[in-house]
Amino acid sequence: MAPADSTRALRRDARENLEKLTAAAVKVFLAQGFCAPLEEVARAAGVSIGTLYNRFGTREALIDAVVPVIAADRTGRLAAQAQAQPDPWSRFRFYVTRLLELQAASPPVDDIMARRYPGSQELTNHCDDALAHAARFIEAAQADGSLRGDFRIADLTAMFLANSGILRAATTVEEDAWRRHLEFVLDGLHVHRAAV
Repeated sequence: MAPADSTRALRRDARENLEKLTAAAVKVFLAQGFCAPLEEVARAAGVSIGTLYNRFGTREALIDAVVPVIAADRTGRLAAQAQAQPDPWSRFRFYVTRLLELQAASPPVDDIMARRYPGSQELTNHCDDALAHAARFIEAAQADGSLRGDFRIADLTAMFLANSGILRAATTVEEDAWRRHLEFVLDGLHVHRAAV
């Protein structure tokens, strides 16, 4: 085989390994979250763990490669759906509820919302996008007096962390405990207007 042919074959192999690793990572991370053993990702891709580290170097680099596929602008779509709600409180409530539903249904979304891997720039970007949408709904709901004025974006981050803890305790609490907790929190945040 000529040197040029050999180089092309190596490049093709490297490209194929990259594609297999990325597809396997999406599948494994969707099932288990970003904490899944990288050996399992390599096994699912049919390559060695050395090949995985050779292609990506770190877990965070692999996460960066797959977060756009896993997240797929879900928060943008949720924000658009929330915007269609009839009033500022309904928009805020809808958006927060749907974010926590996503977190409950998807281990990697839980990792994103809880910022478990701060070394992953893509993960951080997606979490920041979610919070940026939320900030607009918070501001509007506070402006019309339906949301407590002292609620801050940091409090929403704390809600994500609390929800993550409830989800991880799923074997010791009721399956919908996170939803009950969310309802209590939302009720405490809602400013109920007195009947005229």
